[in-house]
Amino acid sequence: MTLKDTSTQGAAWGAVLAMSLCVAMLIASEFMPVSLLTPMAEGLGATTGQTGQAISISGLFAVIASLLITTVAGTLNRKGVLLGITALMLVSLVLVALAPNFTVLIIGRALLGLCIGGFWALATAVIMRLVPADDVPRALALMYGGQAIAAAFAAPLGSYLGGLFGWREVFWALVPIVALNLMWLAAALPSLPAEKRGDFGSLLAVLRRPYFARGLLSAVLSWGSAFMMFTYLRPFLEQVTQVDVTTCRSCCWCWAARAFWAPGARPG
Repeated sequence: MTLKDTSTQGAAWGAVLAMSLCVAMLIASEFMPVSLLTPMAEGLGATTGQTGQAISISGLFAVIASLLITTVAGTLNRKGVLLGITALMLVSLVLVALAPNFTVLIIGRALLGLCIGGFWALATAVIMRLVPADDVPRALALMYGGQAIAAAFAAPLGSYLGGLFGWREVFWALVPIVALNLMWLAAALPSLPAEKRGDFGSLLAVLRRPYFARGLLSAVLSWGSAFMMFTYLRPFLEQVTQVDVTTCRSCCWCWAARAFWAPGARPG
């Protein structure tokens, strides 16, 4: 289905909403260890520093997947690729929830990183094929809205539920939602044949462009510093400022509410 075809057949808004939910689940899965770092470290017999690498490893594999997905996927139908990515996210959540040790946790998080990078590399192009050209901004806003909601509320909600039921149960709670999302995507996404095949030569040509390298370095530094700060926020609050888990959750909810309702505002 091409963009021209979509404009004559109508927008596939069900598929757009399914992709928005998939984005929300990816972001929620990615950020969840941030609010559960201390209990995860205790449960796995690891230090908080080691457990924090669950965030780093997913980021590393996301970068790799985002650079290689269009080349590796080749001429595969993009619907099948997106369904495979969502199924892999489901496997990742189960591995993390069952993880008996730090090694299994890292494997599960690496798989999640592949899902994150692969999905984001394909998502915008797929959205542009699902709706007429005039509706593309609205469809993209819906998809990125799922990202914003999950980024704001995943961490505090995870901390709250983790305090009530345990960190493994929080990851288990995501499993049925992702399973339903997988079925929704399978039903709502139309067939999306690849429009052209990528190749490693084109990838290397882009990587050799100076402005691309500068932009990539800037993104690494800005996002790296942000993730480095909030990944270890809970251990800092508990170990340095000596606040309890209830206060940590309150701070997280305050941050989420302000971030969601008043972008640019910061908790006082």
